[in-house]
Amino acid sequence: MPARPAAVQAAAGLSCKSQIKELEEEMMNKTIREIVDKALGGGEIGAAELRALFAVDYLSEESYLIQYASRKMSDGACKGKAEVHAQVGLNSGSCPRDCQFCSFAAMNKIFTSSKVRPLEEIIESCLNFEAGGANAIYLMATATYKFADFLKVGREVKQALKTAVPLIANVGDFDEDEARALKKSGFDGIYHAVRLGEGVITKIDPRKRLQTIDLAAKAGLKVGTCLEPVGPEHTLEELVEKTLITRDMKPAYSGAGRRVNIPGSPLAAHGSLSYAQMAPILAAVRLAVGYDVVGNCTHEPNKIGAMAGASLLWAEVGSNPRDTSESTVRGWTVKNTQEVLTEAGWEVLEGPSVMFGASA
Repeated sequence: MPARPAAVQAAAGLSCKSQIKELEEEMMNKTIREIVDKALGGGEIGAAELRALFAVDYLSEESYLIQYASRKMSDGACKGKAEVHAQVGLNSGSCPRDCQFCSFAAMNKIFTSSKVRPLEEIIESCLNFEAGGANAIYLMATATYKFADFLKVGREVKQALKTAVPLIANVGDFDEDEARALKKSGFDGIYHAVRLGEGVITKIDPRKRLQTIDLAAKAGLKVGTCLEPVGPEHTLEELVEKTLITRDMKPAYSGAGRRVNIPGSPLAAHGSLSYAQMAPILAAVRLAVGYDVVGNCTHEPNKIGAMAGASLLWAEVGSNPRDTSESTVRGWTVKNTQEVLTEAGWEVLEGPSVMFGASA
C-alpha cells in the first residue's frame, strides 16, 4: 500500500482531532444536559455535577442552557414573583475583622473615623423603603456596632413600620441569648454567609459563622445567604464547597454575588468578574439548592442576572461595604431595582416578602 503524502496524513490527523473534539463537546453537552434535567426534575445534584456546571465557559451553549434552567426553577420556586429587599447601613468606620473585600476593613484604610447614622434618619429611610414597595427591610451594622444599640434601633424601626414588611438583621456573629433577643426585638430573619476565603482573607472563623446561622434558626429567625463575594481567583472547588454549605443551611434564599473591588485592597489585583461571567455561576447555585429554596439573589442589580434566574435584588442607602463613601452612592432605589426585574420579564411581588414569610 503506497504511503500517503505528508500533507494528506497531516490533514487526516487534523480531521481526526477535530472529530475527537466534536465528540468530546457532544459528550460534555450531554453531561451538562443530564445534570440540568436532573435538577429540574427535583433531583439533588452532587459535588462533581456542580463542579461541571461551574466549569462551563460563560459564553458557551451549555452556559445558556444552565441559565435557562435556573430561570425556570426560580420561576417555579417563587411562583413567578420576584422581590426587592432594601438595606439601611447604620454605621461606618474601621473594623478589626479585616475582611479584605470590605471597605470597612482596618487594613484597607478607607475609614479612619467612626460615624453612626442618627435614629431619625434610619427610621425615615426605612419608611421610605416601605412606602416605595420594598418586600423586606434590612438593618446592617459593622462588627464594632454595639449589639444592644442594634436591638434598640430594631425595636424603634419595627414600631415605626406601618405594614407587616419583614425586618432583617445583617450583623456580625452572635450567641444564643443574642439570637433570641433579635427575635424578641422584632427581627424576622438575618442575612449571614460563610464567605469565599472565610478565615483566610478574613479574621473570622468559618465555624463561628455556621454556629451563628444555627443559633438564628433555632431562635426562629429565617436565614438568607449567598455565594459571595465571587472573584476571578476562586477555584471550582471552593465555589462547590461554599455552595453546598448554603444548601445545607436550608435558607430563605441563596444566590451569588460578585466582588466589587475596593481601591488599594489586596484583592483588587485579581480584577473582577463581569455580570455575563457571573450569570452561569448564579444559575448553577440555583440548580444546586433546588426548588425548596424560594429565592435566588444576586448583587448588584443587573438584567443579565435577573434573566439568568435571580429573583431577588437589593436597594440600599447608608453605609455600604462596597463603597468608600460614608453613605452609598450606588443609587439603587426600590423603584429602579423593580424596573431591572420587570425589564427581565419578572412580575414583582407586592406586599411582605414570601421568602421571609410564614409560607417560606
